[in-house]
Order: sequence, then structure tokens, then C-alpha cells
Amino acid sequence: MATLIRIGTRESPLALWQATEVQKLLLKNGTHSELVYIKSEGDLDLSTPLYELGVQGIFTRALDAALLQKKIDIAVHSMKDVPTQLPKGIVQAAVLKRGPVSDLLVVKKGTAFLDDENYVAHIATSSLRRRAQWLHRYPKHVLHNLRGNMQTRLEKLHKENWDAAIFAQAGLERIDLRPENSFEISWMLPAPAQGAIMVVGRQEEDVILGACKEINDRETALCTYIERSFLRGLLGGCSTPVSAFAQVKDKKIHFRGNIFSPDGTKKVEIERESLVTDSENLGTICAEDVLNRGGREINVMIREQMKKSPSP
Repeated sequence: MATLIRIGTRESPLALWQATEVQKLLLKNGTHSELVYIKSEGDLDLSTPLYELGVQGIFTRALDAALLQKKIDIAVHSMKDVPTQLPKGIVQAAVLKRGPVSDLLVVKKGTAFLDDENYVAHIATSSLRRRAQWLHRYPKHVLHNLRGNMQTRLEKLHKENWDAAIFAQAGLERIDLRPENSFEISWMLPAPAQGAIMVVGRQEEDVILGACKEINDRETALCTYIERSFLRGLLGGCSTPVSAFAQVKDKKIHFRGNIFSPDGTKKVEIERESLVTDSENLGTICAEDVLNRGGREINVMIREQMKKSPSP
């Protein structure tokens, strides 16, 4: 009898889009699956041993816990939300072909405020990375916290007395929510693995992992591996102001990365190329270079700020 793979997903529109995309790709290769909805951490028996195994990512731990409890066979995550250290017993099964990587600025009444040095604009984002890069470019602007799913954030932008808000292009476009009054922020470097979707499974589940391997995009997997190695080398997590983007061009990996202080006043950046065949350690090498040129001092500033206002 053919294996029916149980795909774990959260219930937000974006999470469902991602899980359905995995389901479609599996089916193209003759593998049938079903979606299993994991509501929240409160709906699961998150016993202490699971946390001891390293189930820590705030956006991924409910699905990872369900996977370890064998309630599902694979889990689908926005890759930028996945901690660089996977829980014990869980492995990367596939990375889908990458979508758009840019951040978008959704504006309410045009963009004239971007050219007015005296205007104090109010910009909304919950991302420390976006906040730091924005303040570096526009130090007079006021940043506001904006949380929730895509629809909730767009509605809040409409209600609040803000000038604009920042979103991931891939997230809005995948669920057909990108407003006309939006544009790509060309100068803003994305989060490591932004725009990529990761599938994870249980270690040693050879049949299931083999089916997932068929939908793996090798180029995206390599680029996101380099980006996440850079993040890991800087001792950062998905909630720290670290950016990274790797692209394949003419059989070479072109890499850009940076780290900012939370207030945007300090930054260290790097840009480097490597042959694809010699790029396995590129992210780690770039991280060490950044650390040696001021990144360690910025790391101290980040940790001090997180102690004062820790992430949930």
C-alpha cells in the first residue's frame, strides 16, 4: 500500500498555502498526502522532554512537537522562521524553489515622506531586522510594532495613524494580498532564507524522506544553507537584526550579509563571491569576518536589548 504522508500545518492562510504547495509537488511525483491542522501550542501536550530536545522556535515549535509525537509525518515552515539548530530527531527533508525575497513597503498616502528630511514618518514592523535597517536610513522616523497574520496587519495599518508598514513580498503575493500601493524596498537586505519554504521530517523515516527529496530544489537549498550558516556563525536567531542573501550567478555564489545594532546606528556588512563547488563554508567564513570587524560588539548590544524586552 502506498504511503499517505500526513502534512502538519498551521491554519493561517499563508501556512495553508505553503502546505498545499508541498502537497501538490508530492502528488506530481505520485505521493499522496493529507493536511493535518495544528492549532497552537495550547492544543498540544508539550511535555518538558520536548523542550529538552530543542523545540524552541516560536513559529515552528508546535509543528515540530507534533512531528516528534508522531501526530504528523512532515511539517512545513517558512524557512526564515526555522531556528538554525533543528530539534534532535528532526531533519531537513526538502527546500522548495525559492519565491520573491524582497521586503515591501505598503504606503497609505503616497511616498513623498521618504524624500522629506524634516518629516517624522511612522512606520510599522515587528521585525528587528527591518527596524534596524530602516532606522539606519531614516533615523528620525518612529517605528511601531505590528504583529498578526498578513490580513490582520494590513487591517491595522489601515486603522492606525501610520504612514506605511513593511511586509515580506512572498507572504503577501502567495495569498493574493499585495496592495497596489506597495513597492519593493530595493536597498533592504532580506532575512536569511526569506522567500523559501522548508519541509522537515523525522530522522530515519527513509520512505517519507525519500519522497520529500524528490521535491527538493538544490540551488535554493544551497543558497539558504549559506545564509543560515552566516546567521548561525553570528550567534543570531530569526528575531535578530541579521540579513543575508546568496544567489547563484555564472556558476558562482554571490553573497551579501550584514548585522545592525537594534537602533540602526551601527552596522557591519560583507559581500563576497565563491565558486559553487567551493561554497560550503562561505556563510561561516563571512560570519567570522563580520565578527572580527565589529560584529561581536553589536552582538553584545543586541543581547542587552533583548534582556530588556525579550521576545515572546
